[in-house]
Amino acid sequence: MTQIPNSKPCSESRVFQTNRVLPPDTNNHQTLFGGKLMASIDVVASISAAKHCRSECVTASMDSVDFLHPIRPTDAVHLESFVTFTGRSSMEVFVKVTAEDLISGESRVAATSFITFVSLNEHGKPKAVPGVYPETEEEKYLFDSGEERSLIRKARRKASITFSEKIKQY
Repeated sequence: MTQIPNSKPCSESRVFQTNRVLPPDTNNHQTLFGGKLMASIDVVASISAAKHCRSECVTASMDSVDFLHPIRPTDAVHLESFVTFTGRSSMEVFVKVTAEDLISGESRVAATSFITFVSLNEHGKPKAVPGVYPETEEEKYLFDSGEERSLIRKARRKASITFSEKIKQY
């Protein structure tokens, strides 16, 4: 793979975090509360974004969070995040959530997420970010599909702005 000058490998932004599911973290179905998982996803993704650009970053959008399997109190929750695609001042971060049953040892991908962050300069304005390049097959798959997700994200943002102009304000 040809490296673009001033670009970094996806692996340089990789972050791992493991949590245990505790009773206060569960909903009425005795599974991990989705909002609790989303908060953890945002935290690890923000660390990946900051590691990639070495600056302050803000969450621009939670592009997707797909809950694939329930996460139970007997599970450990492993989160892995890394930058998969970059724009001028924004970065797409992928988060893979794996649930490991601590009794049986079985693991499954329980959720996936894409979050966009914007890098900020010392004045709180968007600043350019380094490019990114993949090294593994998984990273290559995510990188190669990044431009399409970026176009979808831009169209969705434009539609959200139009929508927000039409709804009633308090």
